Amino acid sequence: MASNSKPATMGLSTKPLYVQVRDALTERIATGAWKPGVAILNEADLARELGVSPGTMRKALDIMEHERLVTRRQGRGTFVNDQSSDELSQRFINVRGPDGERIVGDVKSVEITEGVANEMECMRLRLRTGDRVYRFRRVRFVDEQPFMLVEASVPASLFPGLEKMNDEGRIVGLAKRFGMLLGKAEERISISTASASIAEALSVAPGSPIAVLDRVVEAIDGQPVEWRMAWCQLAENYYLAVMN
Repeated sequence: MASNSKPATMGLSTKPLYVQVRDALTERIATGAWKPGVAILNEADLARELGVSPGTMRKALDIMEHERLVTRRQGRGTFVNDQSSDELSQRFINVRGPDGERIVGDVKSVEITEGVANEMECMRLRLRTGDRVYRFRRVRFVDEQPFMLVEASVPASLFPGLEKMNDEGRIVGLAKRFGMLLGKAEERISISTASASIAEALSVAPGSPIAVLDRVVEAIDGQPVEWRMAWCQLAENYYLAVMN
């Protein structure tokens, strides 16, 4: 188990101390110093190591548990979560089938291009004029039927060389490949009608009602890393939002 000394910047930042502690511990996960499944030191030992109070350490670990970076197990300790596990890798998938299971589907076709970010991409990804993005267009199928058309954009600076990789562009997979920890996501839901191009991709009649999912995923530091628009024919399926 890696043991890190107190970061030199601890206490110099304008952030609350418990947030600085959370950042320091999160960095250990991001850099691989703490591996998935590893039991970390207890709160008291970590507090002594970083020179903070047990209360500050507890608050930092509370945040990390809320962010699904670690899991506390009564009587056993605190463990680093595996971000590639099914539970965590599918946490941004909210469309469910009649049985309540998340619908992932199969990707049959993927197109990837690179270009200068447009106005909407700059706004949603907080990019500057002239910044570049990678764009993905993919169709997901369930039982051999087209289910969802996805168009996603990611900052090119965060994923160098992506155009040379054989990747379907799922943000969870990209994050794992590039050593990035994902944080929260925000998704807006609306109902529209299928344009000619969307209708063709989803094999529905033009003008058919379509669910539109507008989502931004952030890294653990709050930086937007993906803006995704998805057009979905729900049929007997539904969108589930868990609020707690």
